[in-house]
Amino acid sequence: MKPLLAFVSLAALPSLLWSVDITEGEMAGYLFAPAEKVPEEFNGGFSLYAAAWPLVGTYPGHRFQTGLCGTWMHPQWSEAEKPKEKCYTDIEGGLGWWRDTHFPTITPKFIMGGVGPNFSVIANGPGYGAGTWEKPRGQYGVAQLSPWLLMPLDGLNLKQGTSGELFGYGYLPLPLTNKKSTTAGKNVPTGNQCWTLFLSTGNFKGPVAFFTPFFWSQALIEHPEWTGKLLDSCPAGPNKPIQMETQHVPAILTDKQARVAPTRFPIGADGTSTVLHRLTAYKKEALWEDVQRWFEGGAAADGKIKPEAAAIHTFRSGGGSNWSIYPPGTKRDDKTPLAWNAFATSFTPNPITFGYQWNAQLTGREGSLVVLPEYFQLGTNPRGKPLWQVMDAKQGPADAKLTQHRFETPQEKPQEARTTPEDANSCWKKPGPVAGPFKAQLGDGSTVTYYWYRFADQPAMLNADLTPEEREQVQQRVEKLHRAWTKDRAYLTPPDLGTLASIDPALILTPPPGLEIGYVPIATRQELEK
Repeated sequence: MKPLLAFVSLAALPSLLWSVDITEGEMAGYLFAPAEKVPEEFNGGFSLYAAAWPLVGTYPGHRFQTGLCGTWMHPQWSEAEKPKEKCYTDIEGGLGWWRDTHFPTITPKFIMGGVGPNFSVIANGPGYGAGTWEKPRGQYGVAQLSPWLLMPLDGLNLKQGTSGELFGYGYLPLPLTNKKSTTAGKNVPTGNQCWTLFLSTGNFKGPVAFFTPFFWSQALIEHPEWTGKLLDSCPAGPNKPIQMETQHVPAILTDKQARVAPTRFPIGADGTSTVLHRLTAYKKEALWEDVQRWFEGGAAADGKIKPEAAAIHTFRSGGGSNWSIYPPGTKRDDKTPLAWNAFATSFTPNPITFGYQWNAQLTGREGSLVVLPEYFQLGTNPRGKPLWQVMDAKQGPADAKLTQHRFETPQEKPQEARTTPEDANSCWKKPGPVAGPFKAQLGDGSTVTYYWYRFADQPAMLNADLTPEEREQVQQRVEKLHRAWTKDRAYLTPPDLGTLASIDPALILTPPPGLEIGYVPIATRQELEK
């Protein structure tokens, strides 16, 4: 197949400027990272290292929403097990920017992104989810596990200035709770898979927080036919889509030309970009069996993931992009793609790493970042389909309206505080915290107010459909973890290349004296203090 046209020389364009008005639009779509499949028995979670970087140079306002490279972990269903009616559910969080982010910067944040059946509930972290406090739809779905890392209400902050370092994360199930034969008093069961977020960063390593099994199983009250098919009890499909989902990067258009807000990728000394590394799938016994024996009175589990229970996906070149540029309201089939392959070529410097090589004539450099082409001319691909082709940046576009536009941060309403209930009778106050308030000043300009709670008394555990006795049993198990699984050693296998990204240092905590074991920090407010 012939390569797509690399650029359109402006010498071939009419000298007369277009007189049409500029239309606001967007660039959106997916970049694809093809990975080879692993055997289906590796259905006990995953981990990966994703590059973290500022995709745009100027924050474009709250319409901006895009993820960096990540995945979607769905339940593993055979064709016979697949529910007859729609039942979309997964863990799809990762690095990025979201429209509901209150305190954004050009540095990405991380959210957990648990999605209950058909988006009925969404949990992004402790105290952060869908709905309102009057009608919560996921705010209580994640329980804090680590005593050394504070999870803000607005997503987990990376260190400001992160630019291409690798952020390691993944989910493995832990048997922190027991199976239940009933759910919220109804005759449907809840499993005991506590899908736990593990991080591998420059200043924190280990388990952070977990989705309570009730977050998934509460849907069974109205849909008992889904019993055994949700992530409280169902294994996870190991062969997941690996993509970068972009929902909105600002663009402007005339009838024949387009300009996209400057978009960047990290670039190394060799001129290439590493965006994904060491995508791994696990068998459930990678941690589960040793931890289960430990909780039943056996020897302490050291938290080391068994290498024989892990399978590393290999990447292959290709995958490409369906990034498109279009005005608002454009139907899916009418969106015009841009000529990604004209300036970007995917490659695998080694079998477990995926990245891009760049056309030096059509891209620019900005320190440790490569800047993608901004200007595009409407043309066609070899099959005669519309295609946004790269314009020769050295000559500039024919329409001065495009060059005169400035992509700037718009004037928006002041960012509202993220809050939690203040009612003295709420689960935030009864039984309530044991120490606080404390404050952390974050790199995004916000201040987080937090308290220390006994693990079993944190709001998420009080809303996990557990009896006081069941919560106390989990408390004892978590105290074992706090004593043995410290934050200063590796859990996920370290990367073979690159540098680890760091979390905002203000979020790395030392528990107060006497609260080192069995207590966790819980954010209750996040705001821009005057």
